[in-house]
Amino acid sequence: MDHDHAISNGLLRRDDGSLGCAWHGAEPLYRRYHDDEWGRPSADDDRLFEKLCLEGFQAGLSWLTILRKREAFRQAFDGFSIDRVAQMGETDIERLLADPGIVRHRGKIVSAINNARRAAALRETHGSLAAFLWSFEPGAGERPSAVTAEFVRATPASAASTRLSKALKKAGFSFVGPTTVYAFMQSMGFVNDHIEGCSVREVCEAERTGFSRPAKA
Repeated sequence: MDHDHAISNGLLRRDDGSLGCAWHGAEPLYRRYHDDEWGRPSADDDRLFEKLCLEGFQAGLSWLTILRKREAFRQAFDGFSIDRVAQMGETDIERLLADPGIVRHRGKIVSAINNARRAAALRETHGSLAAFLWSFEPGAGERPSAVTAEFVRATPASAASTRLSKALKKAGFSFVGPTTVYAFMQSMGFVNDHIEGCSVREVCEAERTGFSRPAKA
């Protein structure tokens, strides 16, 4: 029997007694994502590109839907290698549109291929895609003194995500609106939006403290 239950401050008391952000519910796949991935910083270009793409595919859908399809997406998009996706053409688009394991939306598929080309260009200019993206990390003064459920609910986007969204659009990216970009920043550790009291929050904060931000070339 599942003994997980929500409590009033946006946290979930799990069956092992630990607390986690309530949004992952009792779904095991979602909990593993929350506990092991969400909010952990990365400087891996292909991993950052993958998350940007998947957040774009998520538009209008639930993240859990995308998470359940993630392995199929990885297979279909050659592990989200920027170089390999950038080389995809019309034959690949037709192949992807016929793949039942992914979200078969022509505009989003075309966007992913375009964004790979734009990411490759940013990598040439800035030394890495990571260096470009991490230069938009918000300063401490832009963050709340405490991350509460109320703050998270009231913050679908931020000033930093709006700045990054504008910069990405200027560089030719698509499906990168401020809300999509804020979800990306939350998931990839640009901010730590685990709610105060969540058992994972301090782990993520320690990783962010020890993380070496990539420098631009």
